[in-house]
Amino acid sequence: MTDLLWFLTRSSGVVALVLIVAAIADGLLFSGRETGRRLRPAWWMDLHRGLGGYALVFTGLHLATAYGADMGVGLAEIFVPGAAAWSTGAFTWGVVGFYLLAVTVCSSWPKRFLRRRTWHLVHLLSIPAAVAAGVHAYQLGSDALTPWFVGVLLVSIAVTTYPLALRLSGIGRRRQQRLVVAGSPHPDLPVLDGGLDSLPIDVATVHSVHSVHTVHTVPEEVLV
Repeated sequence: MTDLLWFLTRSSGVVALVLIVAAIADGLLFSGRETGRRLRPAWWMDLHRGLGGYALVFTGLHLATAYGADMGVGLAEIFVPGAAAWSTGAFTWGVVGFYLLAVTVCSSWPKRFLRRRTWHLVHLLSIPAAVAAGVHAYQLGSDALTPWFVGVLLVSIAVTTYPLALRLSGIGRRRQQRLVVAGSPHPDLPVLDGGLDSLPIDVATVHSVHSVHTVHTVPEEVLV
């Protein structure tokens, strides 16, 4: 039974890390309007929420099996940063990552009761949560030095970095477009995340900048 729990601890930790990375990548691509038009925005939103929820579930399974696998892991090591007598730093990264992930996922449920800026700042905690989980897995995981696990970490970094770069470049384009709009004959027209491509989905807005007229429609929610 102990061997089974030990195996579940290892596997659930890796699955949780992969799900966290996938949820972040999905959220960044969706918020940056980089998901294309083949699938509806609601599909990407549901996928994002589902990945985050399952990541939290597998993290809980990882903690529960670690506690019951006779590995010397008690409640203090699981819930209190810095309480572990051995591999203190690695355990602390894991505890911090768990709390950040839990706050991020749980903030999605009462979103309508939070101010948008507050919700957005809380939701961005998913990125340091992924970093903390990755460091914890690398420092403490039994498979940390195996080629397949190193490959998983490298792919995870790439999968997160690419959409993050797209998102940051989109923010830069939005700021440039705001400067253009400010100097146009209609400076009162809105420019949201994603620039000219991010006006409300249920309002067809004609944006006139330097005699160029374009109709743009977008999803009504931005995740990240």
